[in-house]
Amino acid sequence: MQTEKENEKEGDASVEEYVALSNFTGSSSDQLCFSSGDRLLVHAKPSSEWWWAELHGVRGYVPASYLRQDAAAEEEEDEHTSLEDQWQDEEYFGSYGTLRLHLEMLADKSRTEAYRKVIVSNSASLRSKVVMDLGCGTGIISLFCAQLAQPSEVYAVEASSMAEYTRQLVKQNGCEQVVTVLQGRAEEVELPKQVDVLVSEWMGNCLLFEFMVESVLLARDRWLKEGGVMWPSSAALTLVPCQANSYYAEKMAFWEQPYGLDFTPLQRLAQQEFFTKPKFSHVIEPDDCLTAPCDVLCLDMYTLQVKDLEEIKGQFHFCVEKSGVFHGFTSWFTVHFESLETGGATVELNTGPNSQPTHWKQTLFMLDRPVSVYAGDSISGTILLRRNPFWRRHMTITLHWSINSNKKETDNCQANI
Repeated sequence: MQTEKENEKEGDASVEEYVALSNFTGSSSDQLCFSSGDRLLVHAKPSSEWWWAELHGVRGYVPASYLRQDAAAEEEEDEHTSLEDQWQDEEYFGSYGTLRLHLEMLADKSRTEAYRKVIVSNSASLRSKVVMDLGCGTGIISLFCAQLAQPSEVYAVEASSMAEYTRQLVKQNGCEQVVTVLQGRAEEVELPKQVDVLVSEWMGNCLLFEFMVESVLLARDRWLKEGGVMWPSSAALTLVPCQANSYYAEKMAFWEQPYGLDFTPLQRLAQQEFFTKPKFSHVIEPDDCLTAPCDVLCLDMYTLQVKDLEEIKGQFHFCVEKSGVFHGFTSWFTVHFESLETGGATVELNTGPNSQPTHWKQTLFMLDRPVSVYAGDSISGTILLRRNPFWRRHMTITLHWSINSNKKETDNCQANI
């Protein structure tokens, strides 16, 4: 990151005032700490994620998502942004009203077959049960229920405009006597009765991105019978320290001598632009894992509460199994579906590198600088998922880590993602 002196501009006419939406403690010396309600002067916006700001004469980097422009500078806008704006519903549900995302999900055989396996392996127990399929999309899970089991009713709930096509698909496949398509947000839709099973495919990148899980929890509390079943029943976020040689070469080492010229002054900009945000749809090769993976967050879908989503913290301790270059962390998730039958097998959907590929792939978090590690070293630390206080479908992930090495003295570092 740049130093204060490098960012300082005397008489900068482009300074803007912003208000802090929540507290931020910072994780390194060049990050500015502030409290909710503080007014900060933003001097520069070197990236979409991190801005250079000032508070009480002290300057440092601040996460842009924690700030909102002062109301005085937005006189033409409404005094309060609506809940719908905070959730970005028009954009979110608009994207699910097109076929692009549904094609991607339906073409994901690992994902779709896992849900079908759940229905088939529990078909006897689903007989005469009432099922809610929340965020049903094209209705594939509802159709599996109707055709492969014999539930009494399936309520297929979809907030996007795809619901109208889902009704056609239900009728086209002869399931209209069992499946009822209800269009509306989970928080607003009214069901005729409570349900025995609530099934949903709510997972996003890094498990929680988009926070559809909140809608699932609200529907659970309102519509699931006592003793009812949640599918998925549990979820876990997995992390592993890794090498990322090709990505580092592509985004950082490239600037060392392109076409025989020295472009290294651009490496700092490259780090800000490419490494301060996670790389979604990353595919990690098993050989790039420097340690065995570790589950850092575990969610119980029966006890998880909406308030718990604001901030979730986990710990990790990895033992390096082979020497290499530590470029960052890779994450993926696993969900489990408990059986309705006593002693029945649990179904697992794993999005990691040792399982069949899924459309989620994995997510890569690059360090500011690569670090050499050696077999026998340990990497320990914490991971914090903090929900954006304003844009409710987004979150900030912060990793604090340290290396204990036999080759050198303990190395303490932090990586803020």
